[in-house]
Amino acid sequence: MAHAESITFEEFRTRFSTEEICRAELFRFRFPNGFVCPKCGCTEYYPVRGRNTFQCRACRHQTSVTAGTVMHRTHLPLTAWFWAIYLCATDKRGISAVQLSRTLNICYESAWYLLHRIRRAMAQRDEKNALSGIVEMDDGYIGGATHNGKRGRGTDKAKIVVALSKTENGAALFTRMQVVEDVTSKTLQQVVGKTVATGAKIECDGYKSYRSLSGVALDAKKYETGDLHWLHKAISNLKAFLLGTYHGRCTQLQSYLDEFCFRFNRRNTSDQIFSRLTRAVATSCGLLC
Repeated sequence: MAHAESITFEEFRTRFSTEEICRAELFRFRFPNGFVCPKCGCTEYYPVRGRNTFQCRACRHQTSVTAGTVMHRTHLPLTAWFWAIYLCATDKRGISAVQLSRTLNICYESAWYLLHRIRRAMAQRDEKNALSGIVEMDDGYIGGATHNGKRGRGTDKAKIVVALSKTENGAALFTRMQVVEDVTSKTLQQVVGKTVATGAKIECDGYKSYRSLSGVALDAKKYETGDLHWLHKAISNLKAFLLGTYHGRCTQLQSYLDEFCFRFNRRNTSDQIFSRLTRAVATSCGLLC
């Protein structure tokens, strides 16, 4: 069977045309080694007739393929979820809620809901892995014309902190991006704690807020044009991504950053992105987790 990434949307809709097919696929991703009760760990279960749930034979806990995930208690059909995941995964530019609502013939609110939940699953997947080794780090600014007329760290544009790991030879590996209120040492330390592994070597400019970072090795100095190459390239690509599909919007910016990072971090396995995104959604934790 061909990869989902290599077939057209119409062919994909034909393949995943029923709730039963989608539910079986979610089961395969959520329980790759067979059913495991999320409460007691028992591997034996039986289906509950008419409810699309499974009941553990040991503790009688009932669960489903969507319970506890970003799909928890969804009122949308699973086919809509699968079609949205396909469109989100296969369009490298991303897809807006307006585009998705038109393609799936659903209301804008439902399209926005789907994309918001899918992006949350993307973020959770990347949050599992801290950046290690050599990590470039810098702040960037997103948005149109400023109101205060200032540039750089004095601007009133949306502020983000970007960290990007690379090999010893300087090739880019993975990136994480975080919206921040400011670039004080306290804020940067919080970002490092969430995204960078203890002991990593951080390459950054000599700005005072970076010089006080703890738990990592620092290479802080005044960089020349062309330094921190991959990080600044990632920021440039991010701005093009935002401008192209989302028209440079800064509302829900963190969700857009999460989507960009998910794509960037899987740029070398683009032929598997649908299956990777489906797995991320199927094994995600609901928004209240």
